[in-house]
Amino acid sequence: MAKNKFTMGGAPNMNNMIRQAQKMQAEMEKIQAEVEEKTIETTAGGGMVTVTIKGNKEIVAVKINPEVVDPDDVETLEDLILVAVNDAVKQASDLMEQSMGRVTGNLSMPGLF
Repeated sequence: MAKNKFTMGGAPNMNNMIRQAQKMQAEMEKIQAEVEEKTIETTAGGGMVTVTIKGNKEIVAVKINPEVVDPDDVETLEDLILVAVNDAVKQASDLMEQSMGRVTGNLSMPGLF
């Protein structure tokens, strides 16, 4: 009678899989912590607005060139800030995804990051 790999004959394989999963989890936690501390700087409007964001998507700085501040055209400034913030958030997400992809082999894991 052939042994089923999920019975006692397969226990060493299961233990090995558990150890590998634990190792992968520890590596992913390490990479996540490293990425969360990295900073990314993006600009909009040719450098008129600069946003600095950490890998955990925490915005740590917004710089606005005084030349772009026009009380009669607040909408342009708002648009530049929006573009810079959205770009910063996207780059932070991409950085996390790329960094985790090195561990996961680019497997899709919805909700992980």
